Amino acid sequence: MKKSSAKKAAKSIAKNSGTPPRTFVIDIGGTGIKVLTLDAAGKPTHQRTRVATPKRATPKDIVEIARKLAKDQPAFERVSVGFPGVVKDGVIYTATNLGNGWHGFDLGHTLERKLKKPVRIANDADIQGLGGVTGHGLELVITLGTGFGSVLFTDGSRIHLELAHHPFHKGKTYEEELGNRALHKKGRKKWNKLLREAIEELQNTFNYDRLYIGGGNSRLMNFKLPANVKLISNEDGLLGGIALWREAKPSIPSRTPAKAKAASAPAPAKARVKAVEKSQPQSIPKTVAKPARPVVAQPSTVARTATSGGAPATPPTSARDVSRPSDAPPARSAGMPSSTT
Repeated sequence: MKKSSAKKAAKSIAKNSGTPPRTFVIDIGGTGIKVLTLDAAGKPTHQRTRVATPKRATPKDIVEIARKLAKDQPAFERVSVGFPGVVKDGVIYTATNLGNGWHGFDLGHTLERKLKKPVRIANDADIQGLGGVTGHGLELVITLGTGFGSVLFTDGSRIHLELAHHPFHKGKTYEEELGNRALHKKGRKKWNKLLREAIEELQNTFNYDRLYIGGGNSRLMNFKLPANVKLISNEDGLLGGIALWREAKPSIPSRTPAKAKAASAPAPAKARVKAVEKSQPQSIPKTVAKPARPVVAQPSTVARTATSGGAPATPPTSARDVSRPSDAPPARSAGMPSSTT
């Protein structure tokens, strides 16, 4: 989050620090957007409002709807958002059942600027689970709506899942067999049969202590559930908006854009390099002698040419030097007469 919006959000809470914060909860779905304001105890301070989600909704569409709905709500100090896709630190990574432009969109920061309040965002199934689980043991939550949501809780700590796109039945995924399109295409009877098979498979896969089923289409189930399976309502999803603020604050210090971080990152490295350069000698002292060049012995010229009567100082270095006659006359031995012709 940028410093300006973070400061405004902090001031907003500081003004109301004497009273427990009220939470404005936004549940964004593939077909509908629901909002409700809750007090610290989880009691609604206003009637729940629902509007249809625009087809192929873009970030601009959703932000504008949230801004308008917030105006009709009573005063609140913070915002919780449930989103139908993968969310991390307020940034959207997938939105399969919405329109284009969501990948990499910082919805958290954008809503903070528009609503002038601190915002936390999580997957919609995660928030519904936060409002319904006991916080003990291994608890799995699935939501049946436009798509297929899923989240796992281990003693209250949530682990988001994307089971929707995992293979389930005859090469098709959970969402392809249990999503809203499959319901209308196959009919309720076939849909319920597949849902019962899915519950059995999930039990074998996770060995959960409890399974919670939510989402708008969960009301269409027509078979008896096992003892450790329970239905949860859409209101639980809104109540989970309060539980979201009980979780530890995200570890990221800010939502500074990646480009800004990249531009500022090299500065400390340059400073360290300069410090190292200062600690090293800037030039080589003049008193330091240069290393002597290696001396390579050269063949003596005496070996090639004899200018006196003495023998060569070194042996010849090649066969050519041995066979070559000397240009000088042979030396005379002492006491011997010179030859005459």
